[in-house]
Amino acid sequence: MPFKPQLSFRQIINMNVGFFGIQYSFGLQQSAVNPIYDFLGATPDQLPLLNLAGPVTGLLIQPLIGTLSDKTWHPRFGRRKPYFFIGALFCSLCLFLYPFSSTLWMAVGLLWILDAANNTAMEPYRALIADKLPASQQPTGFLTQSFFTGLGITLANVSLFIFQKHIHGEHGSIPYWVFASFFLGSVCSISSVGWSIYKTPEIPPTPEELAKLKADKGGFLEPFREIFHAIEHMPAVMWKLALVYLFQWYALFCYWQNASKSIAQSVWKTSPSHNKILYEEAVGWTGLVNGWYNVVTFLSAFALVGLARRYSPKTVHFICLLLAGTGLVIFPHIENKYLLFAPMTGFGIAWASMMGVPYLMVVGHIPRERYGVYMGIINMMIVIPMILQNLTFGFVLRNMLGNDPGKAISFAGVFLFIAASATLLIQSVKTDPDREVPLPVGGH
Repeated sequence: MPFKPQLSFRQIINMNVGFFGIQYSFGLQQSAVNPIYDFLGATPDQLPLLNLAGPVTGLLIQPLIGTLSDKTWHPRFGRRKPYFFIGALFCSLCLFLYPFSSTLWMAVGLLWILDAANNTAMEPYRALIADKLPASQQPTGFLTQSFFTGLGITLANVSLFIFQKHIHGEHGSIPYWVFASFFLGSVCSISSVGWSIYKTPEIPPTPEELAKLKADKGGFLEPFREIFHAIEHMPAVMWKLALVYLFQWYALFCYWQNASKSIAQSVWKTSPSHNKILYEEAVGWTGLVNGWYNVVTFLSAFALVGLARRYSPKTVHFICLLLAGTGLVIFPHIENKYLLFAPMTGFGIAWASMMGVPYLMVVGHIPRERYGVYMGIINMMIVIPMILQNLTFGFVLRNMLGNDPGKAISFAGVFLFIAASATLLIQSVKTDPDREVPLPVGGH
């Protein structure tokens, strides 16, 4: 194993700046892509299927790129940096082109490329922390990534609100303020990743590792065999977590797809097809509301970890899911736009719990030597419910909820209540305080 020198805090910051640009893109996907679909004439029940790109690329691209980057080394370009540079480059190009979408299917096609690019950058970036930092500095590295995650997503959402207020006119059916947010994201993506690449040299492999790397040919399918073997022998607690995640992540996609239309309906008494100008106001306000819950997430994350250690992760996550479920049930009935920040405060606290506390619920049951593969399986537990939502919720929304976005949000709240109930099935376990748990850092 190569020697890993201690890095200064500035070096850790420089190494993680690129995560800001990657997460800005994810923030736009949460808040701006579905309104663009609305502007291009999509019906509410079409949105779930149109969002299939995110979870599918997360499921396929991340393990593929992770495997390839593990087997890569170039004396000049390194191991991880070529992948997140290529990912950021294509992400930047897609963000620039996205608001020029003239048809619904052009927007859908660009979203698939954009999501593939984001996931190409994401997985090697996570691995870079483990590559570069000694064990004592890895928590700082992951916390720094979490900081830039919150900053990038928050700026993306707030930019929608600010630009909507100050930039007027439209190109085709897309307002100019949407162009401004995506152009800013395009610049942030390539410039922030470029800065990290410029400032962060990778540690070369030892001669032994290099020899093993060159000798390891034809082993592309081995990681996938390992995943299937791990699933076969997965601890029972992880199956219970999978049940929690099924309802939790299904609900979150329902919220993201319908938030702007629900706000337009309850506050502005309109819809995309009835008054486009008022709907644009609702989209901008949705950006501000979503930006707020991401700020709450960042401010509450450390407190939740402390509460989970003092009481139990199960109790903390149960209460947080109840907060989020209650917030989403009442969300579509709020007619004062300023009061929307109240339920979103609870949602932000729950989002902080979703980003870290479930890992604490299962880590004590996972063999230390299989930690990596089971973290990958947990990521699969996140994206598979999203895929199910994309494939099924259009039917539910059209045939059971009358294409009503407010009812879709309340439906998501009920699913969060079910997820909270499923959390109670998980047996509490005292975690090993010396066990390192890398913080998840957002994205799909």
